[in-house]
Amino acid sequence: MPVMRIGELSPDLPLKPLYVIHGEEDLLRIEALDTLRAAAKKQGYLNREVYTADNAFDWNELLQSAGSIGLFADLKLLEVHIPNGKPGKQGGDALQTLAERLPEDTVVIVMLPKLERTQLKAKWFTALAQHGVVLEAKAITGAALPEWIRGRLNALNLNIEHDALALFSDRVEGNLLAAKQEIDKLALLYPAGHLVNLADAEAAVANVARFDVFQLAGAWMSGDSARAGRLLEGLEAGGEEPVLLLWALAEDIRTLIRLTAALKQGQSVQAVRNSLRLWGDKQTLAPQAVKRISINRLIAALQECARIDRMIKGAEDGNAWAEFKHLVMGLAA
Repeated sequence: MPVMRIGELSPDLPLKPLYVIHGEEDLLRIEALDTLRAAAKKQGYLNREVYTADNAFDWNELLQSAGSIGLFADLKLLEVHIPNGKPGKQGGDALQTLAERLPEDTVVIVMLPKLERTQLKAKWFTALAQHGVVLEAKAITGAALPEWIRGRLNALNLNIEHDALALFSDRVEGNLLAAKQEIDKLALLYPAGHLVNLADAEAAVANVARFDVFQLAGAWMSGDSARAGRLLEGLEAGGEEPVLLLWALAEDIRTLIRLTAALKQGQSVQAVRNSLRLWGDKQTLAPQAVKRISINRLIAALQECARIDRMIKGAEDGNAWAEFKHLVMGLAA
């Protein structure tokens, strides 16, 4: 399966017959599509057709278009957007057919959102990946965000001081589209070669951070108490209700308890990965967490979750948010 890093795309790159773009980072998917469109235009693919596969979409129309030759045999760019990532039986069969019979003088781009494990293993995706170039728009996580920002600024002939970069990262975390907009703003405000300092960043960069429950799990499991505290503040300030956060935390604690038991019985992480749903970052974070947090602490934390749940339901007095924050910070310590 030819896999290309999204950052390697260039309008000057000779085009392949099929590209498959998927992943959770919307900005990177959009940028990849824009780059391929620019490359197609530069390389003479001036006839562009766009199809969006909704519930009423006629997949036969797509196959007919792919197989048709224009009056002047123009080079064609054929885009297939599948917003929900689920083409269904008819769509899956059509995508397999398309991948196996790629039309001449045509570049096909299949645009997909973040896909689940089952979708990545589906026959239609396997066929697309086998015959095309796969571009995955992976999330730019907290640890990678500062370097991503620095790289983008460098591409615009700007540099940034360490403290200013830390502030910038904090203010745009979890919101890559906003991060790009703030970077573009700095490029308009300052001349080429400028070193962005802390005062520049404070004045120019808006606080547009977007936090979610998955980032919080990564922070406390990895023992990053500073980030966990920042995420908790952002979630509370954003009006997030503790009920969903508490449910997710309790589920993660149960997973760690089960993982601890499995490892004690001599099973490997790989052996229990699927049954415990240790996918993505949790595949590495969960084993780290059970080494750091004892089984007794995990059981006590689960009991504390039950107490906070009673507070949320009004069955027990107390400040649910304050107790939740105290619990998470304790697990992160």
